[in-house]
Amino acid sequence: MTLRHRIAAVAGLAVALAVVAAATIIYVAVRSDLRGELDRALHARAAELTRGPAPSDGDERSGPERRAGPGDFRPEQLRPDDDAARYGGAGGYAQYVAADGDVVTPPGGGRALPVGAGALALARAGRGSQLADVTVRGTHLRVLTVAVPQGGAFQVARPLTEVDHELERVLAILALVGAGGVALAVALGAVVARTALAPVSRFTRRTEALTAAPDLSERMEVTGSDELARLAASFNTTLDALERSVEAQRHLVADASHELRTPIASLRANVQTLEEADRLPPAELASLRADIVSELDELTALVGDVVELARGAKPGAALDDVRLDEIVASLVERARGRAGADVRFETRLEPCVVAGEPDRISRAVSNLLDNARKWSPAGGVVEVALEAGGTLTVRDHGPGFATEDLPHVFERFYRADRARGMPGSGLGLAIVRQAAEAHGGRVEADNAPGGGARVRARFGPPETVPSATDVGRREGSRRNGVL
Repeated sequence: MTLRHRIAAVAGLAVALAVVAAATIIYVAVRSDLRGELDRALHARAAELTRGPAPSDGDERSGPERRAGPGDFRPEQLRPDDDAARYGGAGGYAQYVAADGDVVTPPGGGRALPVGAGALALARAGRGSQLADVTVRGTHLRVLTVAVPQGGAFQVARPLTEVDHELERVLAILALVGAGGVALAVALGAVVARTALAPVSRFTRRTEALTAAPDLSERMEVTGSDELARLAASFNTTLDALERSVEAQRHLVADASHELRTPIASLRANVQTLEEADRLPPAELASLRADIVSELDELTALVGDVVELARGAKPGAALDDVRLDEIVASLVERARGRAGADVRFETRLEPCVVAGEPDRISRAVSNLLDNARKWSPAGGVVEVALEAGGTLTVRDHGPGFATEDLPHVFERFYRADRARGMPGSGLGLAIVRQAAEAHGGRVEADNAPGGGARVRARFGPPETVPSATDVGRREGSRRNGVL
């Protein structure tokens, strides 16, 4: 079922419920009014009877239960050949019920109304009244039983035939009006749905056209400030993000191709030279082999950096609790081994645990240390500081960043003029930024007071590092079966 049909169906259902509720209220109100008028007439007739003398059964006995003559019932109003008229018609039908259960009816009327247990109880009690619906010989009657204080009770009945016919007519009219209203509501709902969804249909056709012939420069038209305009603006935002992502991928592929071209060309030249290895002196052959191994290492590192950048800043599915201070300490020791006596590392590490991916964090920290080692002069010092909040600061005492280079140091394949003759691909700091952003952090670069470059990287929100006392208490609880 389409959205248009669902809207029409919902509109029809809502109107149907409203029509049914209104029809029910109208029917109940009309029924209550008609039957109330009839009940008031019955009470008026009963009041006339209870003010007169009690009826008699034709004998000479007297008493509180036999004190009325049949003349009070006006038998000339009855027509025995008509059941509705037999029960009183518009004038009503009356009979007297004695306390012992005897019934006095109008002359020629016979025993017309059944006497139930409720009517007999009222006749014996001498107080109270009762209204009831009964059906006698196929005629629907409304019967009022009113007790006489001296004993006995009068029963007054009127047929409900006219009331029932009127209610049936009202019910038929309400059913027709309700059915017509529901049909009209469904038709109007379909028209309203088609009109309301016309902009959505245009929006859908536009998005389908963009999907069939992708053009990332195209955008949806945003007019107004309603929900559809917000949806179009959101779709345009998605297209903006998609365009940036595609452009970034294109730049990455183009830059990677450019960077890979040089080592591959150099490798090809060296391999072609190896074909004449029997003509080369041993020293030159050894140098050639060393160059090939170095270029292969550079190519391997470049491919690894490109693969790392291709992962993007999206974090992995599963994050571990990472002791950042231990990772930094381990990598600093490895950097010391690479630098030898040329560069000295000074550390100030606070215990810190972050939720993240150990491999990506290790790669980023290693790039920071290698970058600082590469730019440090002989005998220089690299200062490494880690705060408990998860911020790592690495400072060297080299030439620092040029003012024009600072806005671009974290871009892919960006290399300053002074770095073009040095080994590297310009991806190290870009990988640092991507790793930090993948863990909800960020990076900053500036020139430290007194000279040298300073880079800060924050790797996500820190976790609490348990103290030695807490660890001992937890282990003791485990041994005691508490945990």
